[in-house]
Parts: sequence; C-alpha cells; structure tokens
Amino acid sequence: MRRGLVCTIFLSLLAFPLYGQAPKPGLKIDDLNQLVHVGDPKVSPDGKQIVYTVSRVDTEEDKNVTELWMVDWDGSNNLQLTYGTESASSPEWSPDGRYLAFTSSRPGRAKGSQVWVLDRRGGEARQVTEVKQELSDFCWSPDAKQLVLTLREKDEPESDDKNAKPKPPKPIVIDRYHFKQDIEGYLTDKHPQLYLFDIATKKLSKLTSSPATGTGSYEEHEAEWSPDGTMIGFVSNQSQPDPDRVENDDVFVVDAKAGATPRKLTTFPGQDHGPLAWSPDSKLIAYRQGLSEHYTAYGSTRLAVVPARGGQPELKATSIDNNVGPPVFTADGKSLLTTVTDDRVVYVEDVPLTGGASKRLTEEIGTASGLAAAAGHVALLWSTDSADSEIYSLDAGRLRKLTSHNDALLAQRTLATTEDIAAKTKDGTDVHGLLTMPVGYQAGTKAPLLLFIHGGPTAQDEHRFTVDRQLFASHGFAVLNVNYRGSAGRGREYSETITADWGDKEVADLLAVVDAAVATGKIDAERMVVGGWSYGGISTDYLIASTTRFKAASSGAGTANLFGMYGADEYILQYDNELGPPWKNPETYIKLSYPFFHVERIKTPTLFMGGDKDFNVTLVGGEQMYQALKSVGVPAELIVYPGQFHGFTRPSFIRDRYERWFAWYDKYLGMKPAASAKQ
Repeated sequence: MRRGLVCTIFLSLLAFPLYGQAPKPGLKIDDLNQLVHVGDPKVSPDGKQIVYTVSRVDTEEDKNVTELWMVDWDGSNNLQLTYGTESASSPEWSPDGRYLAFTSSRPGRAKGSQVWVLDRRGGEARQVTEVKQELSDFCWSPDAKQLVLTLREKDEPESDDKNAKPKPPKPIVIDRYHFKQDIEGYLTDKHPQLYLFDIATKKLSKLTSSPATGTGSYEEHEAEWSPDGTMIGFVSNQSQPDPDRVENDDVFVVDAKAGATPRKLTTFPGQDHGPLAWSPDSKLIAYRQGLSEHYTAYGSTRLAVVPARGGQPELKATSIDNNVGPPVFTADGKSLLTTVTDDRVVYVEDVPLTGGASKRLTEEIGTASGLAAAAGHVALLWSTDSADSEIYSLDAGRLRKLTSHNDALLAQRTLATTEDIAAKTKDGTDVHGLLTMPVGYQAGTKAPLLLFIHGGPTAQDEHRFTVDRQLFASHGFAVLNVNYRGSAGRGREYSETITADWGDKEVADLLAVVDAAVATGKIDAERMVVGGWSYGGISTDYLIASTTRFKAASSGAGTANLFGMYGADEYILQYDNELGPPWKNPETYIKLSYPFFHVERIKTPTLFMGGDKDFNVTLVGGEQMYQALKSVGVPAELIVYPGQFHGFTRPSFIRDRYERWFAWYDKYLGMKPAASAKQ
C-alpha cells in the first residue's frame, strides 16, 4: 500500500507541469527586438545554394542591420556570411557562380554604399567599387568581368580630404515639376544613370549616349544584362517635353558598350514596369505593363514580353485581373513565373509563353513573394497567419521549408488565429476582410474591437504574419482588417471605383464589415476603436467625421485638407490627373476634405502621428487635423517622430508607436494595463 501511494504521488508530480503550467503568452512588445525579417532570396547559378538577407535590430545602435545568409537547396548548412554593424544587402551571384556580390556602407577605401564581393571558396569580403556617386543598384556581366552600376551624382560632392572640415550646406535649387520624394528628399536635375564598371581596371564609363546630368538627362534604372552579354535592358521615362509630367516608363535596350545609343522597345502610354527578365536565349525581355494611361494610383499590372531586337510587345495571361509580381523565366525559357495578388492571398502562377493556360502553383492559404529561380530550382518567401516569411523551395507545386529563423521565438508564444469575414454594403457590394480574435479569447464573451485600416489604398490585408495583428490581439483586442473598395486583390474595377471619390465607398465598406463582425456575437459594440497609417490614417479621418461609434482613434501619416497638401507631398501627378488643380476644381477638393471642413462633426478622441521627414504624406496633414480638433475642443494628441520618413526605421520609435497606441486606446476603453502586450 505504501509503495502504491508513493508511485501515485510521483506520477502526479510528473503530470503537474503538463496540465498545470501557465499558458504561453501572446506576442510581446519586447519581441520586436527579437524577430528578424527574412528577404531577397537569390538562387546560385548551379541551383545548389540560396543566398538571402536577414534583418535584425541592433538595440545599442537603435537601427536595423541586414546580414547575408546562405542555405543549401536541401535545407542544410544554413550559414551566416556577413557580420558587423553595417548592413550588407542586395546580394547577387556572379554568373560563373564563383563570387557573391552585395552592397554595403561598411568602412572601406571609399565612402557610402559600394559593391563588395565574397569569394565562394572562402575569405573576407573585398571592396570592388570606389565610386563617389550615390550607388543604388548593380548587375553582373555574363562573363563576370564587368558590372553595370546605377549611379546618381551627389548634389554636394564630398571632399577627398578626410581631415577637411564639413562645408556649410548650399541652397537647394529646384526647377522640376515633380520636385520632392519621400526618402530621396528634394529632387534636382541629377538623375540616376547607368555606368559600365570594369572590375580589373576599375574604369567607369557612361553606358548610354544620354547625358548624365542637366537638360536632356533621364532617369535610367532596373538594368539587366542579356545572357549572351551583348545587350543591357533598362527602364526609363524619356517622354517629351517633360518626363515629370507623365508616368510613362518604357523598356529600353542598349548595346553593352560605353556611349551606345538606347533603343526604345515599348510604346504603351503608361507604365512599363521592371524588374526586367531576359529569356535564356536573349531574344525576349519580360516586364509588367500597367493598365492606366495617365496615372497609376489604382492601376493593376499585367505580364508582357517584347523582342529584344525590336518588335511588337505581347501581353500574357490577360485573364488575370489582379496585380502580378516581377516576372521570372523558367530554365527552359518556355514559361514565366510570377506572383498574383488575389483575394487575401498571394500565389505563384506559371504563365506559358505559347499555348496552354496559366497554372496556379501554390494552393495553400498564404502570401508568396521574392520569387527567384536558377538551374531549374525555384525559391521564394512564404508567410502565413502564424508564421513570418521564411525561405521555401517550390518543387512541382509543393512548398518545402528551408529556413526557420523566427520559429523558436514564435513557438514560445500563443498566436492569435485569423479568419475570413465578409459583408454586403447597402449598394450591394461584397466586401471582404479578416478578423483576428484576441489571444485567449473565450467563446461566449465579447471582445473590444480595433478596426485597423491598411494604407495604399491599392494594397490589401492578406493571410500572412503581421506584427500589428499579433500585438494588438495579445493586448486583448479583436483586430478587424477590411479590404475596402480601392484595395488590390479584387480586380481592376474594384480598385479604380474610388477614383476622385475618396472617403465615400471606403467608409461604407468599413462600416459594413464592422457590422458583420458585431453580428458574430463576439464583439462588444460599445468598445470599438479605429486606426491606420497612410491611406489608413486618411480613412480614419473620414470615418470619425462620418460616425461616432468609435471610442478613440489614431490617424498616422494622414491628411484631411487636400488644399494644404497640394505641392506639399510627392503626389503632384495624382492631384493634377485625378482631381485637377485646386484652382480649377475647388469643389472636388472641398468635397474630399470633409473631415477638415466639417471638423465639428468629430467627437472621437484622436491621436495623430507622423515623421517630420515624411514627403509621402507630409506631417502637415496630421498637424492640421490635430489643430482643428483642438480648436473645437475634442481631445487630441500629436506625436512627431524626428528623422523618420513615411515608413519608420528607428526601432525605438517603432516600439514607442505601439506603446502610444496601446495607451491611447486603453485610456478611452478602460483597458487595464495588465492586458498590455508589453509584458
């Protein structure tokens, strides 16, 4: 009897951790410094390895650092290749497979971003270029003896004297129609141009006969060398009399020798996009053609090919009425691979060049990106609701996972689950979205709701891992994402229907899906908040001027007074083409600015945020709405993040933004601090 009692107690002690341990927490705000971002896969010419990037947070320097990693095709030997406090990015294999080139601003013989090379057989990376211009891209020649570089002359050249005192800044002289761009800043007449760089002699030569700067110069970008080494394809807008006034990039080809004269291959009076892909026999160039001839705010893209020696461009897979990703030729040159942005997913498609129908290669629910191929092997990035992007191979339509950078961390967290949701608006439109319930949600209870609105507007919320959803769900919110009209993934008509009619159909769509979420019985209709960034912030302004259903709001990088934005941001072509200049069409500007001109309708306490360097949706938009709400006595705060563009890069500011979102919503919903995802 005594022995049996001891055994029973022992077995009970063994069982206790299994059944009595505390549940795993949801994603925490501290996890932001532990999660890494996997990207940019490139398959080696022999198909045996994949190089890719891993971006991590350097907490001491308060910045993100990107490093190169390499994994074998079978998933073994996953190795880190670069180290240090300076990023290494844009990896490219040399065509002979011997070298791996990348760009970095690490200390070397020249300042700024330069091309560095790792010998595949081993050894330290060595600096290849010493250019004084700003380097934005490069591409190997097929014989691995040259590079084509995309360079832009600096507005204020740096001195060669390392001991020289910094010179005071000079005035910025501007005479361009499109004169500002986020991150790039104010735009002068110094355009990115293509140069040939001889690796052995270090000689740098202008590739095309067009001038590098001044009158008559054009932007040249997305250069790709033909497999036979005789030509270089690139993209450029050379419209007359002023390229700034039209969005009309075209595909060009030029002989691979200095000072050659480019030949324009496309004539579509709209966007002909890169990145370009050459067929293995160097006869065709694949690219993406836009649908709109005047502006591209809502335009979808479709696959096209054009003969490299000249001829009629040909559209491919015209039945696909959604955005396609960059084209990739298969090894036999008979098909193009691409990604397709469909309803809440992104899948891989195989498009035959001649005969046969296109074929969807990934049926799984998730998001594909970063498609790459060589030697018959296809690699990509794949993400689902519960797994961040990792490197996968795609074999005969089957996804095979090769890397697991975030798996260990995510295995320690309880992740929220996401489900599809849909609604029908009063005008009969079907609207689709995603509903993510809080971590630990118990059936039969009602959760507070955060309507979190995506930007774009031509983007979509899809089945992929997003930190926003997981952090808010861990905080205690049900998170609702809505692909309102204007979004991608539902075809051209669905996207273009909001043209010159902002803040109307979007509000109807958002509220219809909110009603559908409440109708599930899982949502507390008296405890709802709203927020978003960019067009999500703009839509938030429209929403709080249309309803008082939300207890609090956050409008990030938004605007509600279009008069105040004309000429202040980077969207001059959209204003002039879609809305017309404000002095010609003031009624439209007033109509679309109704949150500002009817601010007295707004009763929702609102948090406004933005970066002071943002030229995409400038801070003035948030400042004006903040001031307007203050003037009419509605609670409001304005948070300005110094040195940040439209997309934040400083990790401490990204963390701070989440903390302020949590605190603002908690304050007006009465959420207890213990529910915070900071813990």
